[in-house]
Amino acid sequence: MELLTVSIDKPDDVNVILGQSHFVKSVEDLHEALIGSGSQLRFGLAFCEASGPCLVRRSGNDDELVDLAVRNALSVAAGHCFVVFLRDGYPLNVLNQLKLVPEVCGIYCATANAVEVVIAETALGRSIVGVVDGSPPVGVENEDDVVERRQLLRTIGYKL
Repeated sequence: MELLTVSIDKPDDVNVILGQSHFVKSVEDLHEALIGSGSQLRFGLAFCEASGPCLVRRSGNDDELVDLAVRNALSVAAGHCFVVFLRDGYPLNVLNQLKLVPEVCGIYCATANAVEVVIAETALGRSIVGVVDGSPPVGVENEDDVVERRQLLRTIGYKL
């Protein structure tokens, strides 16, 4: 077995969700879950089929994000993984809907941060071992940081 890392290539203004599913039907079900979460959401998704023709299946409502998802799915190349890129929305707006898709086994990350995917490669194929999501902490928040955090959540509309 060989361990390697693959960096997710994405623009700074785009969020990524990386997960695992188990059936080709996932592409349409993930698409429907994303479309149902809001008309303003722009997204692209790709799914690495792990049997049969073993194709990268794709969908979305933004061609740039679909292409980005396909390129990253090909880079990760782990069976049954899916990559979703979002613009004009946040993962927290869609995560519950995606987790409720019957084929979804799990979510590795949902972030706007830089991401590296830790891959195990064997003779059979590739598996996602985990992800490195952003940078490590540099300290503990102080009272001013608490005030700033709370204000940010209210400014962007996630708390009253």
